[in-house]
Amino acid sequence: MPMTDAELADLYRDYIACLNRRDWPALAQFVSHDVMHNGRPLGLSGYRAMLEKDVEAVPDLNFNVEMMTCDPPNVAARLAFDCTPTGEFQGLAVNGKQVKFTETVFYEISDRRITTVWSAIDKAAIEAQL
Repeated sequence: MPMTDAELADLYRDYIACLNRRDWPALAQFVSHDVMHNGRPLGLSGYRAMLEKDVEAVPDLNFNVEMMTCDPPNVAARLAFDCTPTGEFQGLAVNGKQVKFTETVFYEISDRRITTVWSAIDKAAIEAQL
């Protein structure tokens, strides 16, 4: 049975809460074992490694849902970040400077798990603050 808009929104909020708790073992509740990210087959372990690397580079990384819309089986969101990358981030030498930026991300959900992610970080916003 397809998920309703409300169920999909709740699932997405729970996924974001999981990321913000750094509850990596629980990621499998939300992300498919064969997840694709920006056209690359990462699989769950690769997706988790990507997130862990992001948190290592940005210890105060917190995912804030600024905007979200659901059209089952898809979710579109604008995530807002206000954080302090410790070194290089997105190929930029941020080196501990506080930066604010957004990410626009689209998800495809199947069987209550994220199967496809398309994301774009507003790198120009980071560059403008350096």
